[in-house]
Amino acid sequence: RLSISCLLPASWHFSISPVGCPRILNTTLRQILVIGILAAAVSLLYYSLVVIRNKYGRAYRDKRFHRYLARVTDTEATDTNNPNLNYGIVVDCGSSGSRIFVYCWPRHNGNPHDLLDIKQMRDKTRKPVVMKIKPGISEFASSPEKVSDYISPLLSFAAEHVPRAKHKETPLYILCTAGMRILPESQQKAILEDLLTDIPVHFDFLFSDSHAEVISGKQEGVYAWIGINFVLGRFEHTDDEDESIVEVHVPGSENKEAIFRKRTVGILDMGGVSTQIAYEVPKTVSFASSQQEEVAKNLLAEFNLGCDAHQTEHVYRVYVATFLGFGGNAARQRYEDSLFTSTVLKNRLLGKQTGMSSDLPYLDPCLPLDAQDEIQQNGQIMYLRGTGDFDLCREVIQPFMNKTNETQTSLNGVYQPAVHFQNSEFYGFSEFYYCTEDVLRMGGDYNAAKFTKAAKDYCATKWSVLRERFDRGLYASHADLHRLKYQCFKSAWMYEVFHSGFSFPVSYSNLKTALQVYDKEVQWTLGAILYRTRFLPLRDIQQENFRGSHSHWRSFSFVYNHYLFFVCFLIVLLSILLYLLRLRRIHRRMLRNSSSTSLWIEEGLPAQKIAGPL
Repeated sequence: RLSISCLLPASWHFSISPVGCPRILNTTLRQILVIGILAAAVSLLYYSLVVIRNKYGRAYRDKRFHRYLARVTDTEATDTNNPNLNYGIVVDCGSSGSRIFVYCWPRHNGNPHDLLDIKQMRDKTRKPVVMKIKPGISEFASSPEKVSDYISPLLSFAAEHVPRAKHKETPLYILCTAGMRILPESQQKAILEDLLTDIPVHFDFLFSDSHAEVISGKQEGVYAWIGINFVLGRFEHTDDEDESIVEVHVPGSENKEAIFRKRTVGILDMGGVSTQIAYEVPKTVSFASSQQEEVAKNLLAEFNLGCDAHQTEHVYRVYVATFLGFGGNAARQRYEDSLFTSTVLKNRLLGKQTGMSSDLPYLDPCLPLDAQDEIQQNGQIMYLRGTGDFDLCREVIQPFMNKTNETQTSLNGVYQPAVHFQNSEFYGFSEFYYCTEDVLRMGGDYNAAKFTKAAKDYCATKWSVLRERFDRGLYASHADLHRLKYQCFKSAWMYEVFHSGFSFPVSYSNLKTALQVYDKEVQWTLGAILYRTRFLPLRDIQQENFRGSHSHWRSFSFVYNHYLFFVCFLIVLLSILLYLLRLRRIHRRMLRNSSSTSLWIEEGLPAQKIAGPL
């Protein structure tokens, strides 16, 4: 009888008699059995390791492709029954009206290096939770006491969609833009005071004094830049060699080594009145003069998107410049004003009547061939007829760029840090898209040579032919006669702003013109909610830490208990193997003793007695 005992934290003891081992098994069969048991144990151990690795490796892969999957799930209805969802509200108070946007995001994953996964809330019909009202909030400058009543329908709309239990923890931001900026500071303050006083009385949203303000054009540009890059996944970490990366000198850490992270995209946005450019400046900039340095301070924004102010992983330096009067419509108006003034002056000096009658129109190279137009000023009418000369049009509008001879300057002589054209990417919105797509049907990847040829052909086409194509529906559905008439001018203006104003080479191939990103319009409000809630993940992380290390030990021990289990399993198998080997020796000894006894009996000798215990 073999007895085995083990003194561990939990002692155990067992004994097995050799009778329990079937003697019919020969040595070879027992060896095969032992080898089979060991092989099975090794296979189980390998399988467990593969399962665990796959489980935790999948978490990394899921995180890596999360943004791409989110592009699909972003169109699904928001699950308002999910208690782990958080909500945020942004009201965009523009010049023509106010719009409210409701955003949602799940609990933060606990990694301080990751941002919140914010996306736009969608109702049961999968439509974005957005509502717009008119007029603009600046219309209440003379009656600020009516502002809270004006904005109340927007907040009631949001309150209906955000679960009631979440209202008190849902931040509300009311951010006013262009329309409010032109008001005197006293009127701005009166409007904001009414909002801050009345809204907490009727709504339970998280709304403090800093949540209602008039933001600058620079802030609006930064928010737009953040929103675009967030949707494109440019704030995520990557180990993929195929991803474009950039070397960054983090602001405030000049003595430290540069870091490498995903390359962000710049944005170009040309509206009707203004043009804006925003892009990251990854390296420390130098200035030609102290005056230029002073100007640059108002154009460069340095901010940390991370939840920990001490971490520099998400510190960005972004250049943002807005140029009033450089939008498509405003530029045409400036051009026409100049045209009218110079023509009237020339007529007076030379005694001519150019443009003063339809029989003797001014020949405008920026209108399509034979297209007719009028300019009305001070009760006078100036008649225009297009010649459709794209190159000449570019030449005559170049002075409107207001370029200077100073280095590192763009439109109006404004400072512009150098762009690394070989390692950069830009998205062009609004007029950049309309100019390339509505009529020319070549939106997307921009190619200067192809665009120039298409624009030349369009300008040189007779107006009657363009009208016929328009009537046949050959252009974009939202293209109208205004677009047809001024497409030639706007194409030349966009080209000159991009290549002459912002100094992008004609060989630049990393501009994409777009109306939407991943089939959705990206508003600056997304960047605003991202920036203003950047510290919320820290709260979640601290709450997780407060719950105690046992939760972390639970996940930690879950993995290592598997290893411990299989180590114990192997020890038991080894014990069984040792027992079988010991059993084999005992069996052989018994056989030898049995043979000796038989031999003594045959020879007539008494069997030797084995001394027993005293």
